[in-house]
Amino acid sequence: MENKKGLFAGIHRDGYTWKDSMIVSIVLFFMMFFVGSGIGLAIGTILKLFSNEGNAAFLEILGDNFGFLGYWIIAVIYLLLVKSDKPILHAFGREPRGNTVKMALWGLLIGLSLNALCVGIAVFHGDIQLSFSSLPVLKLLLVFLSVFVQSGGEELLCRGVLYQRLRKGYRNPWVAILVNPIVFVLMHILLPGITVWAVLSIYLVGVMFSLMVYYLDSLWMAMAAHAAWNFTQNFIFGLPNSGTVYDFSIFKLNSATARTSLCYNVEFGVEASATAVLVIALAAAVLLWLGKKKNLKSLDVWES
Repeated sequence: MENKKGLFAGIHRDGYTWKDSMIVSIVLFFMMFFVGSGIGLAIGTILKLFSNEGNAAFLEILGDNFGFLGYWIIAVIYLLLVKSDKPILHAFGREPRGNTVKMALWGLLIGLSLNALCVGIAVFHGDIQLSFSSLPVLKLLLVFLSVFVQSGGEELLCRGVLYQRLRKGYRNPWVAILVNPIVFVLMHILLPGITVWAVLSIYLVGVMFSLMVYYLDSLWMAMAAHAAWNFTQNFIFGLPNSGTVYDFSIFKLNSATARTSLCYNVEFGVEASATAVLVIALAAAVLLWLGKKKNLKSLDVWES
């Protein structure tokens, strides 16, 4: 039954039904999240079956990240089967003006630069010491591909399916921009070592990625920026990424001298720092300013 009268008449879009409500969208998201995680666990386990004493650590990285193919699989299956949400597929392809190679490259640069800035501040502040380890180019390329699968999968569910379903139900785009990052935080809330600063930075980075989708019309940019942030932190600088550390990176951290401060957190990395919160908030503010100044707005898949 459409909600055209009453308290929420000005909030919901035309054609709104209970299936488009925020609660239903969030419940659907977590159903896809858990099913996708199950598929991903199976994929990761299969990859790790090929490990031996020489490649176990490397295959662990690939298994952990390629396991996120489960998110891709469940998102595509859902959108192909559920006719009412099939328009969301338009946001994934070349139809949006921002889904271009150029914008994806800008996303890579943004993610790398923001993370490198946070790491640089932590180094300058004396919280961490880094030393060069090795540069295995081919392995790094394969790892980056796996990280893109991981980060892109999270973006498909958060800034793809959930964001677009919230846009479908609510007139004000800020509902989608501000609510989907809350769910993004909940995806990470049980990670070891998470702090208040980490929650704030994860929420703000979710807002920043949402602004890329809304103003720059580019889910591809959000995917690339997310992947570049994670890859830079974990596999260039060898630091914890959301609390996870792998023994494979270009630089190595001297963990004996690392200390927790407003610029770094020993357990969670630069994400759990006031520095990251400030840097990400400034980047989001720039996107907001740019979008409003140029009067930018994304493709509305529900009207296309």
